[in-house]
Amino acid sequence: MEHSNTSLNAELPSMRKLIISTIIAIGIAAVILVTIVLPAEYGIDPTGVGRMMGLTKMGDIKVSLAQEVASDQSINNKEPVSPDYTQAVSEPVPGAQSSESEVDYRSDTMVITLEPNEGKEIKLTMTKGTQIDYVWFTDGGAANFDAHADSKELQISYHNYNKGTLERSVGVLEAAFDGNHGWFWRNRTSETMKVTLQVKGNYSDIDLKP
Repeated sequence: MEHSNTSLNAELPSMRKLIISTIIAIGIAAVILVTIVLPAEYGIDPTGVGRMMGLTKMGDIKVSLAQEVASDQSINNKEPVSPDYTQAVSEPVPGAQSSESEVDYRSDTMVITLEPNEGKEIKLTMTKGTQIDYVWFTDGGAANFDAHADSKELQISYHNYNKGTLERSVGVLEAAFDGNHGWFWRNRTSETMKVTLQVKGNYSDIDLKP
């Protein structure tokens, strides 16, 4: 009987070994948290390892997109404001031609200035099924963008087309429903940025919102 107790006690780890194992486990978890989880999820990279592995950029995008959605929802709850023509100009897109038979066919160029961490959006009033050709670009550095739509009449506060981080985008936007359709941009760089939007197609109005 005493021999059995002695063997059992010998197999049990000592308190010192348990403490060491716990410290090692905590240390490994801390390393994973700092080098992988924080950069990948929140864009926080105190060691620089996440940036080397490409995780920090992924975290930055996740955080930025989450902030864009929250910002868009806040903006969509506000009443429309008049365009700030001190920062936006309207002029024909080079090569664009208007048709007298298409009263809603038009073309515009708008330029917005974004300070670091500042966001603004441009919305076009469109009817379901109509299309616009667009190109937008920055004067340096990538901007976070969210192409989306809303409609007070249809009680749609947010409808996403696409989002991401780019310096330039070209394409065609087709209205999914009657309402406001456009882009929200935010400058996540440390320098002032200008974003130029050129559009042409069938829409009745275009507005710049802060």
